[in-house]
Amino acid sequence: MTEHVLPFALPAQLDPALSGISDYWRSLIRGKASDMPYWDDVKLSELGSGADSAMLMTVFDKPQRFRVEIVGKEISSRYSGELQGTFTDEIDVHSPIEFLRAQASATAEGRVPTYYATEDYARLLLPLWGEGHVGMLLSGYSWA
Repeated sequence: MTEHVLPFALPAQLDPALSGISDYWRSLIRGKASDMPYWDDVKLSELGSGADSAMLMTVFDKPQRFRVEIVGKEISSRYSGELQGTFTDEIDVHSPIEFLRAQASATAEGRVPTYYATEDYARLLLPLWGEGHVGMLLSGYSWA
């Protein structure tokens, strides 16, 4: 039997900032009924200062697209451009959103958390369930 290797696999250990958002995500899972939380349970304000390095994206199917809904202040500042309300295929690709669409696709399709890192930042994407499919993605960043 062949074991599948998932793209954007998680490292053996997350740094504290990403561990915090991962722990928050896990805390929202409703018992054993699901392996991921429902998107409408997420409240970025519960992340405290971590909300500044968090982002929420809506997942659309057929064609698959991702729209940035909420962007933390730290992400906006480092991107130096408008992200909120835009689709990821309309955004100029530069730090800190390199490979965001590819990672988002892997997260939605695989239904598992994914990870991407450069020497400047690390990004964790976490799937959120709603309306019978992965309906949103929660993203957390940590900065080098």
